[in-house]
Order: sequence, then structure tokens, then C-alpha cells
Amino acid sequence: MAGVVLAVATLLSSGSAAAAPEAGFDWPLRPRPVVGRPFEPPDQDWLPGHRGVDLAGAAGQAVYAAGPGVVVFAGKVAGKPVVAILHDGGLRTTYEPVEAQVSVGRRVIRGTRIGELAAGHAGCPAPACLHWGLRREDTAHASREYLDPLGLLRRTPIRLKPVEHGMPSADG
Repeated sequence: MAGVVLAVATLLSSGSAAAAPEAGFDWPLRPRPVVGRPFEPPDQDWLPGHRGVDLAGAAGQAVYAAGPGVVVFAGKVAGKPVVAILHDGGLRTTYEPVEAQVSVGRRVIRGTRIGELAAGHAGCPAPACLHWGLRREDTAHASREYLDPLGLLRRTPIRLKPVEHGMPSADG
């Protein structure tokens, strides 16, 4: 029984965190935001889906680099302000709508202020939402693979209590 409990705990704790480099990642908004819309990957890259998570915030709120890397984009895409950071392992995080306070080529660490959250994210249930995306570049499967950015965050480990043997069953 102890082996089964250990195996389940190992599977639960190793789920999506395996994509995170050792340097560690953190939430891009402070305090920890509410997830307004979760990651909903499409069945195929060209189909509709939600390739990131929407985090509830406020216009003008500071946005921080989730992890260490290099700013590879700071500008507008389809009229929306976007910042993108390339991390070790070919991971790229994107932040929109964010008015950049960093320039391309700047090295950042986890917690570096990269800009301010702008209003205007469609479908946002809060006054403003940060669309936080993650993808892995140049994978064996495709040129890019979209991932759930919440998998970068350290989660509280699950702690299972030992099972006491010799306890009477429900049937007596």
C-alpha cells in the first residue's frame, strides 16, 4: 500500500512542473491573481483555442517577468502591446496587453518589472486581464508547442498521511 501511495504522490507532483527550468518561475502579477480563463489548447495549431491563461488585474498594474530570460519582443501585435521573453530550454512566455518598460535584448530575472497592464483584453471578466502565454520553440512535433503557463509555477506538494493498519473496516 505504501508503494501505491508513493507512486500516486510522485505522479501528482511531477505533472506539468517538469517543463519548468530549475531557476524557478513566479506569477507575473502581484498579489497572486485570480485565473479568469484557463488554458484551452486547440486540437490542431490552426484551430481556435485559448493558448494561455487570463489573469485578473487592473489597468496600470505592474507586470513582472515570470522567470529569467531575454526580452525578444516588445511592441505591438495587431494593435495590442505585447512583451515576449525567451527562457532556457526554448521556452517563450508572452504577456499582453502590456505597455513595455523593457527593450529587446534586455536580460531579466524572475520578478523584473517588464511593463504595465493595459485595459482592453476581450472577454476579460475583470477591469483588466493579463493574457499570459507559454510555448516551446522548435520541438520534435512542430515548430512551436503551446503549453499551460501555470505549469511553470511551483505548486504546494501533496502530502499524504500514512495509512494505519489494523483499523476496523466499515462492515465491522
